[in-house]
Amino acid sequence: MKSYSFEDKVLMAVDCIIFGFDKEDLKILLIKRDLEPRKGELSLMGGFLKKNEVLDEAASRILFKLTGIHNVYMEQLYIFSKVDRDPVERTVSVAYYALINIEDHNEELNKQYSAKWFSISEIPNLIFDHNKMVQHAIRRLRYKTSKDPIGFELLPQKFTMRQLQKLYEAILNEKLDKRNFINKINALGILVKLEDKDMTSSKKGSFLYSFDEEKYKKKIEEGFSFRL
Repeated sequence: MKSYSFEDKVLMAVDCIIFGFDKEDLKILLIKRDLEPRKGELSLMGGFLKKNEVLDEAASRILFKLTGIHNVYMEQLYIFSKVDRDPVERTVSVAYYALINIEDHNEELNKQYSAKWFSISEIPNLIFDHNKMVQHAIRRLRYKTSKDPIGFELLPQKFTMRQLQKLYEAILNEKLDKRNFINKINALGILVKLEDKDMTSSKKGSFLYSFDEEKYKKKIEEGFSFRL
């Protein structure tokens, strides 16, 4: 049997693109790199795969290290393997993207890494190939949002129709007609209109809604296709 000892050894990194929504704008979470090279520059949150981990476990560990939260929507995005992408050592990176609700989790962000939210319309220069990772993640999020209701992961449990429309406009980067949007959303039958109101937007207030995940799962079993 041929030995592996003569084969090249390559590091495996995991980088996380963390999206959040602040009721008005879609944002990503960036940190300041804490080691050379390019120490102090803005970066995605990342780390290296451990010998006893699978990739999904490594991504969850890295996300928890920064945010202190588990059980968020996370999906493997793409593998970045350009030979010189990391100037220190040959490193292949597997990128993931995650969706979290800023309102619920903002206080849990780790100050050790100087974590800060940036609008996707104003993403600064990042280290290595991290800007490419972000652009890949934005394209994937737009595609997924057009066919699956994953956008609800970015909202609080109770939200207004205006907040939902603002979210989709931020993700898709386009203005949506209010009446058409509401009609399409209501036609899907996956929202529950609540008796509670958000009184911050007007004197009359705006009704709050919640996402009915069980009803959505049942519709999927029946062959339902999510389209806006």
